[in-house]
Formats: sequence, C-alpha cells, structure tokens
Amino acid sequence: MIFRSVGDGRPYPEHGLETARDWADVPPRMVRLDELITTKRNLDLATLLSEESTFYGDLFAHVVQWQDKLYLEDGLHRALRAALQQRPALHARVLVLD
Repeated sequence: MIFRSVGDGRPYPEHGLETARDWADVPPRMVRLDELITTKRNLDLATLLSEESTFYGDLFAHVVQWQDKLYLEDGLHRALRAALQQRPALHARVLVLD
C-alpha cells in the first residue's frame, strides 16, 4: 500500500493557508508516504505525467498534522510520482495543528 489510507475531504479545522506564499513560512521536512492520508480521491493523470507540474506552484507537497495523523492536502501527484520511482518518502511542508 502506498498511503496509510485514502480519504475524501479535510477532517481537520480550517487553517487559513491558501496560496504557496501562505505556506512558504512552513519549513519542509521528509515525510514517509505510508504515513500519509490523502484528502483527495481523484487525480488528474495529465498533472501526474506532466514534467512541468511544479513549475507554477510550490516545490513541496502540503501536509497537515492533526490528531497525530498526517493529511496530504496538496501534492498528490508528487507523492504518486515518488511512489512510482520507488521512493518511500517525499519533502513536504508540514503544518502542525495539534
């Protein structure tokens, strides 16, 4: 299994970070894929296969830690690309809401 589980939506409270600029103050760290719970069930295959998928956005995935769980809010295509390349982890900005 790639992820801890596949979710549908954000179970944590609203945090107010909307843009890549908002997330810029959150330092990145390594996160294991098997610890992540996705907040999206669907992925655009064109985004996954695009070589320019991070060109206009943040280079790091966005993860929210809430109640000792890690939720992948943005960057599902990055996480799947890491899994396809047989990497067990990726760099992500982790916002702690605990």
